[in-house]
Amino acid sequence: MQEVKQEYLYYTTDRGLHIVYIPAHSNVEYCGVDVAVGSRNELPQNYGIAHFIEHTLFKGTTNHAANYIANRMEQVGGELNAYTTKDETVIYSTFPKGNLSRAISLIADLLINSTFPEEQLEREKAVVLDEIDSYRDSPAEAIYDDFEENIFAGTPLAHNILGTADTIKTFDSTICRQFLKKYYTSANMVFFYMGATPAKTVFRLVNRYFDSISTTGICGYNYEYNRKVLPSPFDKTEHIDTHQAHTIIGCRLPGINSPLRFPIALLTNILGGPGMNARLNTILREQRGLVYTIEASTSFFNDCGELTIYFGCDSEDVECCKNLIIKEINKFATTQMTKLQLDKARRQYLGQLIVASDNREQLALSTAHEYLYNYLQNPSAPSPVISHLDEINAITPQDIISAAQIIAPSNLSTLTFK
Repeated sequence: MQEVKQEYLYYTTDRGLHIVYIPAHSNVEYCGVDVAVGSRNELPQNYGIAHFIEHTLFKGTTNHAANYIANRMEQVGGELNAYTTKDETVIYSTFPKGNLSRAISLIADLLINSTFPEEQLEREKAVVLDEIDSYRDSPAEAIYDDFEENIFAGTPLAHNILGTADTIKTFDSTICRQFLKKYYTSANMVFFYMGATPAKTVFRLVNRYFDSISTTGICGYNYEYNRKVLPSPFDKTEHIDTHQAHTIIGCRLPGINSPLRFPIALLTNILGGPGMNARLNTILREQRGLVYTIEASTSFFNDCGELTIYFGCDSEDVECCKNLIIKEINKFATTQMTKLQLDKARRQYLGQLIVASDNREQLALSTAHEYLYNYLQNPSAPSPVISHLDEINAITPQDIISAAQIIAPSNLSTLTFK
C-alpha cells in the first residue's frame, strides 16, 4: 500500500509561535490553534474552567463585541468552531478560499484580547449548567466519564471536562483572564493551516496578527506524575433506570510516545474497530446476537493512555459478553498471529486511515495534535509530523502479543450501568 505524501512546512514566528502548513488544492481552507491545555490542567476549585473558556472566548474582545465575532466568518459562508478535551483546546475556522486574513485576525483577537464580559459569562453559565444536567440523560455517553473517574483515579485526568455546578458558578472575568494568560501563550500552542494559499502568505499573516501573543506562561503538557499513579483493576455496577445495560471494559495504557502505541492501536482495530468484520462485532453481534453495539477505542496522552471496549446489551447478557471479550483478548495474548492474518489486519487498518485522511478538516486537526504532542516534546525527531506508515508496517506478530498482554484480563476494569 502506497503512502499519500504530504509536503508539510513549518515555521516559527518572531514570538515563538509554531506553525504547521499543510498544502491542499481546494476551494476550502482551514486554520486555527491547538493549545496544550485541557481539563487535566485545572485545579479542583476551577474544574470546568478550560471548557468554560472555550465557550466564552467568543463573547467579546477589546476590539469587537460578541455579535461581530459570531457573524464574522458566517458572513462569508464560513464557520468558527472550538472544542475542549482532557489535554487540549482547539479554536479553528473553516471557510471559502480567499478569506484567510479575516479568519487569522479573528482567531488572534480571541486568543489575545478576550475580555469575558460578566453579563455574557452569566448567560453562558446557564448553558454549561444545562449541559451538565443533560449529559446524564445519555447513559452510553455518561458511562465514559464515570469509567475515566475510576480508571484515572488519583490523577487530573479523572474529573469530567464540564466541571461541576458548584465550580461553574464561581467563574468570573478575572478567573477567566488569569487562565487565558497562564496557558494561551506562544510556546504552549500550535497554529495550523490547510489550503491553497502560498505558505509565505500564511506565515506572514500569522506573524502579523499574533505579534502580541504572550511569550510567558507555563507548559501545559508536562505530565510526568501520571505515570506513577496506577489504580487497581475494578469491577463496578451502577443501577440506573435504563432499558438496556451499558458496559465498558478497559485499562490504562502507555503514553503517545510508547513503542507499543501502534501495535495497541492495530489490535484495538482488530477487536472493535469500525469495520463490520471487527472480531468482537462478529462474535457478539453477528454470530450470537448478544449486543446492540460494540466498539473499541484508544486515547493516548503524553504520559499514559486508555483502552475502552463499550457494548450495549440486555442486562442478563452482560456477564456472558464480558467473558467472551476476555476470552478473545486472551487468544491474542497467548497465540501468535500468522503473517497472513497480520498482513490482512494491517491492510484494512491502513486503508481506513487513508479513507479518514480524505476528511480534510479532521486531517488538519490531527496534524496539529501530532505536532503539539510529539515534535514539540521531541525536537530531535527527524520529522515534526511523523508519518506512521513505517511504524504500522513494522508491526510484528510478537508486537501484537505484547500489546495484548498490556490489556490482559488481569489489567482490565469493568463498569456497568443497568
